[in-house]
Amino acid sequence: MIKKDNPLMVPLSIVIAGGLIAFAIYLGGKNSQQNIAVAPTNNNQQQQPQPTGNVPPVTSKDNIVGNPNAKVVIVEYSDSECPFCKSFHNTMLQVMKAYKSDEVAWVYRQFPIASLHSKAPKESEAGYCANELGGNKGFWSFTNRLFEVTNSNNSLDPNELPNIATFAGLDVNAFNSCLSSGKYTKAVQDAVTSGTSAGAQATPNSFAISKSGQKVFINGAQPFEQVKATIDSLLK
Repeated sequence: MIKKDNPLMVPLSIVIAGGLIAFAIYLGGKNSQQNIAVAPTNNNQQQQPQPTGNVPPVTSKDNIVGNPNAKVVIVEYSDSECPFCKSFHNTMLQVMKAYKSDEVAWVYRQFPIASLHSKAPKESEAGYCANELGGNKGFWSFTNRLFEVTNSNNSLDPNELPNIATFAGLDVNAFNSCLSSGKYTKAVQDAVTSGTSAGAQATPNSFAISKSGQKVFINGAQPFEQVKATIDSLLK
């Protein structure tokens, strides 16, 4: 005897299958959401993470453009092989042209991230050598040129460093001797430790500090207009 199919079986199977599919879609969507990283926006300062560390005061050992007693001092922690640092360096050059030296000063502090850019620590050592041989002016000539010629992301040939030193007007033989000696290796390590304690989380991380002590965190390579807005708010 041939059994007839239960007329309820087909609809019931469809319902069960639909439920399983919906459940699978739900799980897939949930897992996908867990893997999505929402990029922070630079259009809203309040959405940016605020570091809790204390930025060491500016001293005569710092490399600075402008008056150390300016109304606003921007302290930047930077990695010379970071593409965002290259962009922000150009922004800061623009900033320094837009303000008087007693209004805004710019302090550059080494913060090479060796885990991302293995060449950056040696380039930071080169910056210290440039400062030793040419003072603050030599440092900035060397650093500005370095950011001009590097394509970032560990792309700069180390053999270019003496050429940059020559461009900056430094004694290239003394520069090579300084760089090969490793005399500033620990100074770079100490700079990274200090930057981390200050609250630098990546590069570029900067702090705009007013004479009254008000501090605004500048996260990442913010454009000129946004940096200017931050500075203007502190100058009021």
